[in-house]
Amino acid sequence: MIGFIIWVIGVVLAIKAVLEIMRWNVDGVKKLLVAILVLLTSWIGLAVYYFWGRENLPQMLK
Repeated sequence: MIGFIIWVIGVVLAIKAVLEIMRWNVDGVKKLLVAILVLLTSWIGLAVYYFWGRENLPQMLK
């Protein structure tokens, strides 16, 4: 049961991260690749995105 709850939290956070990524003013292919990478790496990708990538990735991808 606890594992399911953790999985649901991860899915919700991943969807929220992807929605934020899609609002960036960056090329569509780059946005899609970053979004897929965040989804595929699950919790590690979410941690990197929320602690480092949120501020740094949009400037790096331009």
